[in-house]
Amino acid sequence: MINRGDLSNEQWERLKSLLPSEKPRTGKPNHDHRRVVNGILWILRTGAPWRDLPERYGKWESIATRFYRWQKAGTWQQILEHLQAMPAAGYAYADEQGKLDWEIHYVDGTVIRAHRHAAGGKKGAKKMRN
Repeated sequence: MINRGDLSNEQWERLKSLLPSEKPRTGKPNHDHRRVVNGILWILRTGAPWRDLPERYGKWESIATRFYRWQKAGTWQQILEHLQAMPAAGYAYADEQGKLDWEIHYVDGTVIRAHRHAAGGKKGAKKMRN
C-alpha cells in the first residue's frame, strides 16, 4: 500500500538503480530501500524529529543512520546530479506532460534565520543621534 507522499512506482523505478546495493558485501542485508527512502521523505516533508517517524517506515534509528551514511558517501548529491541530467526528469518535461500544478509545485530556497530575541522587538529602525 502506498501512503500519501510516498514514492510512486514510476518514481521508485527511476530512483532504485541510483541507490547503493541492498545486499552489502558483509553483514546482514539492509532493510528495503524504498521503505527507508519513504521514511526519509516523510521526515523531510513534515520537519518532524527522527523519533516521531511512523513505525510503518521501520525503526527511526535505522532510517536516520541510512540517511546520514548516504549523505556522508555523497549518494544524495549523485542522485541529484543524475536526475538533473536526465531529460525526462526536468520540470520542463513534467510541465509539458501536464504533471505540474504551479499552484502547489514550486521550489523555494528561502531560509531566513533570526535571533530568538528578534520576535517582539520594537518596530522600525532606531534613529542615530550625532
